[in-house]
This record gives sequence, structure tokens and C-alpha cells, in this order.
Amino acid sequence: MTLVVVMSFLLGIMEIGLCLFTYNFVAEAARLGTRYAMVRGSSCNATGSLCTTTSQTDVQSYLRGLSLPGITPASMTVTTTWPDTTGCAPSSSPCNNPGNHVIVAVKYQFPLTIPFAPVTTVSLTSTSEAVISN
Repeated sequence: MTLVVVMSFLLGIMEIGLCLFTYNFVAEAARLGTRYAMVRGSSCNATGSLCTTTSQTDVQSYLRGLSLPGITPASMTVTTTWPDTTGCAPSSSPCNNPGNHVIVAVKYQFPLTIPFAPVTTVSLTSTSEAVISN
């Protein structure tokens, strides 16, 4: 009987550790998405297809394609916003001019399974913001 309780406790601790491990990669995904968007501003002049991102779906596709450990890409939601409108026409969306900001928020639904407890889903969220460089 004691072995069942101790093993359940240890497995619960391991599952919480896996949740924290996954949160680390959710935060890293937010940082990588922000970097991806900030170096692909409206004045990007790299050759080839390096400067083609200007939409929220481009950033989400990039992050889902990274194959981060412990993260199921379909369970990750990426929201990218460009809150500044300096130097952009009112109908221009997104406004990714140099000097403006880009914000990337990543949300991941982590299935927390602790022995003898109902399976719950923990929402892991991280946000990153940067100034567009080019």
C-alpha cells in the first residue's frame, strides 16, 4: 500500500517537472517567434524568401515547424500583433516598419496526468515583445 502511494507521489512530481520543462520551451518559442518577426520588417533586404513574413500565420507556421521537444505543434496557438501604427496607412496591417513593436504570444495546452487524479489541461502561456530592426 505504501509503495502505491510513494510511486504515485513520484510520478506526480515527474509530471510537474515535465510541465515546467514544456513551459521552458513555450517561453523559448515566444522569443524565437518575436525574433523571426522582428528581423523581417518592411525594410528587410535579404535575398531570396527570407523577407516574406508579414502575417500572423507566417510566424505560427514557423514556430509549429520547429519541432520543439515536449510540444505537440497542433496544441500550440500563436498570436502575433504589431500594435504600433507609426508610418503606416490606416488600412495597412500589419505595420512592421523599423522602430515599431511586434508582440508574439504563445499558448500551449499541456495535458497534466497525475496518477489517481483526473486528467486536466494546464494552459501554458508566454509573451515576448521586441522592436523591429529592419
